[in-house]
Amino acid sequence: MSQPESQRLAGPGGDGFPPGTIPVRPGEELDLDAVTAFLEREVPAFPGPPVEVRQFPAGASNLTYWLRAGDWQAVLRRPPFGPLPPRAHDMVREATILHHLHPVFPLAPRPLAVCPDPSVLGAPFYVMEYRPGVVVDDQFPGGRTPPPETCRRIAQRVVDTLADLHAVDYRQAGLSGLGRPEGFVRRQLEGWAGRWRRVETEPIPALAYLLPWLEERVPEPAGTALIHNDFKLNNMILDPSLDRVVAVLDWEMATVGDPLFDLGVSLSYWVHPDDPEVLRNGLPTVTTCPGFLRRGEFVHRYALRTGRDVSGIGWYLVFAYFKLAVILQQIYYRWRAGQTQDPRFASFGSMARGLIELAAEAAGRGAGAGLL
Repeated sequence: MSQPESQRLAGPGGDGFPPGTIPVRPGEELDLDAVTAFLEREVPAFPGPPVEVRQFPAGASNLTYWLRAGDWQAVLRRPPFGPLPPRAHDMVREATILHHLHPVFPLAPRPLAVCPDPSVLGAPFYVMEYRPGVVVDDQFPGGRTPPPETCRRIAQRVVDTLADLHAVDYRQAGLSGLGRPEGFVRRQLEGWAGRWRRVETEPIPALAYLLPWLEERVPEPAGTALIHNDFKLNNMILDPSLDRVVAVLDWEMATVGDPLFDLGVSLSYWVHPDDPEVLRNGLPTVTTCPGFLRRGEFVHRYALRTGRDVSGIGWYLVFAYFKLAVILQQIYYRWRAGQTQDPRFASFGSMARGLIELAAEAAGRGAGAGLL
């Protein structure tokens, strides 16, 4: 998913704003009077107005804003403007997950306050702590690629963090009601296939092969764990030395389910320098730099850390590419309908087609194993 300003340094820049943040995009402004009144009521540490606001431009789902009042800083998350799919962009759910998860998995930011009342900003929203650091996507800070040993260490931290998340006792954390693990994978397949049908704008012949292939081969679960559902490098904050993970972001799709589902999603964002063009250009990422683990090495390290049988990971990766295609198509559908103005989204329809064709081709080669 191309993000022209997605290389974000979350610490203060020369102007005092986090580099990579932008002035709020037209049509996505916050009512600062309403935000200020809410913060004064709900956040004891809030020092009072005036409040400065900037927008994090990366990401294509929920809207994320940086807030500052004096030395106090925080992050506000709200859904996109315009009509939304049922049960999507649930800010109260996301804040509740963070409330329970932060004490046992400190890489999840601490929520400060949640507003379920849509009359305040037009939709529910929440405010969470701000974690300074480096967010890396299609390039490193300053455009300077670190040495291969640093890249390899980053990759290892990513795998280890995913394994640590899957080791969380979600029942003890109070998150056992988050999802329904029985039949999770099949429901996911049925759900994402249905979402595609609702936003389809033109027929894609490869789907006629891909969907039956997936339906006929739904695997038995590899266990049950708390899964992030969008776990990728640019949803993590690293410390400035690039040696340590300081936060994992964007918990909107977290649930309880098959941990290999989460692993497959992570792998779908992990791009090799020799991958097909739809991945290299459509999903630009630093994982193409020398030193980063290849997908097979990622899977091997995860298996060593968790002890799980990962022999069926090919199916999960094929499905993850399909799921990613649906997400892109949903965003493209909203853009085409004029519900969002971000010019990045104009190309998402063709990217979705390319991913579906890639997934179908990989499935045809046998269980998707060639993708590793």
